[in-house]
Amino acid sequence: GDGGGGKGAGGGRKLPTCAEHDLEHYSMYCVSCRSPVCYQCLEDGRHGKHDVKALGAMWKQHKAQLSQALNGVSDKAKEAKEFLVQLKNLLQQIQENGLDYEACLVAQCDALVDALTRQKAKLLTKVTKEREHKLKVVWDQINHCTLKLRQSTGLMEYCLEVIKENDPSGFLQISDALIKRVQVSQEQWVKGALEPKVSAEFDLTLDSEPLLQAIHQLDFIQMKFPVTVPPVPLLQLEKCCTRNNSVTLAWRMPPLSHNPVEGYILELDDGDGGQFREVYVGKETLCTIDGLHFNSTYNARVKAFNSSGVGPYSKTVILQTSDVAWFTFDPSSAHRDIVLSNDNQTATCSSYDDRVVLGTAAFSKGVHYWELHVDRYDNHPDPAFGIARINVVKDMMLGKDDKAWAMYVDNNRSWFMHCNSHTNRTEGGVSKGATVGVLLDLNKHNLTFYINGQQQGPPAFENIEGVFMPALSLNRNVQVSL
Repeated sequence: GDGGGGKGAGGGRKLPTCAEHDLEHYSMYCVSCRSPVCYQCLEDGRHGKHDVKALGAMWKQHKAQLSQALNGVSDKAKEAKEFLVQLKNLLQQIQENGLDYEACLVAQCDALVDALTRQKAKLLTKVTKEREHKLKVVWDQINHCTLKLRQSTGLMEYCLEVIKENDPSGFLQISDALIKRVQVSQEQWVKGALEPKVSAEFDLTLDSEPLLQAIHQLDFIQMKFPVTVPPVPLLQLEKCCTRNNSVTLAWRMPPLSHNPVEGYILELDDGDGGQFREVYVGKETLCTIDGLHFNSTYNARVKAFNSSGVGPYSKTVILQTSDVAWFTFDPSSAHRDIVLSNDNQTATCSSYDDRVVLGTAAFSKGVHYWELHVDRYDNHPDPAFGIARINVVKDMMLGKDDKAWAMYVDNNRSWFMHCNSHTNRTEGGVSKGATVGVLLDLNKHNLTFYINGQQQGPPAFENIEGVFMPALSLNRNVQVSL
């Protein structure tokens, strides 16, 4: 209020005083008048019949109401932000679709122009043929007629000479034969001999009117189509590839397909010309399948589906996996204390604790062997070598959980470990310069280890099934290279 006075002790924050009564602070709230009031106001009886509440309680209640209202607004603001993102995406989609549709329209019109050009060439050929036929017929007539005329003219000249002859007996000796010759010559000019066999007119009429009308009526079909199954997806061959024993496939729908697509079904055969099987169902248009056979030829195809059913298969793409596995250590899945160098073929660790690193290849079939060279070995650490599933625990020694099968080794003996259970202690350890070999035989489903070419005990693990990556754990006292 502007009622002066009412300063708190020490000139602190002013408490507002009542507009009507300068010395009184507001203490209550009149719900009917929707305003704070002081005791004096209530004494005056002005608010006698009114609903009056304690100021603090109303303050809390209104605060709560405002907070609640704000929450509503805040939710709407959040929705609006999300909606803006959606609209921005829509802008980009409209741009992309616009370009797609333009390209498609140009292609369709170009195809019409091409077809017309080809047809024009065909029709021109017909006109040329007709013209050449007519010209030949007329030239034949000209040559024939010229020859006849020459013969007749010769005969006429000879007859005129004979008629001039004054010797009756001489004349009569040849006149009979001559009369016959002249009569025969005249009969040569039979009826129609002196008429052209062809006319100058061409009996060719092109009725292009219906086509012209069709071109003028060429337009987009605006109506919504009834939903039918989606068309054939197009494989994007430039994006399909193989790496080691994994294949990546990419596809898209043809532009201007009106039918909605809810998802795709990707199928792959067994790499040996066998049955197709589903390997992916979902909305993505890019898919990588790992753990296939090496040195195999896979056939892949994809089809789309929606509420009406499943569309036809795409063409089949043929992909050849590598004949031999090449792999390095994988920085993306390694524990963050692992340090890789030498094009990801050498591994060390920045921690005194054991940390796990995997290889970049995944094996599910076949026989695979790889070797690791111990470049550095200080204070007798226990590196562990073996195989693991992709989701192995990375912050302890390989073989401590059920996702890894390993041999850990010190400077004079080795042990096998899986699920933290240790088996088969064998003599023969590692030092700087040693080589550790791992033989994974997925035909016999077993795993065997070698140190410097010597087999360590019997096959370490039997009945191994699934998809495995080469794996290793080490700490900062050791460095190994593939």
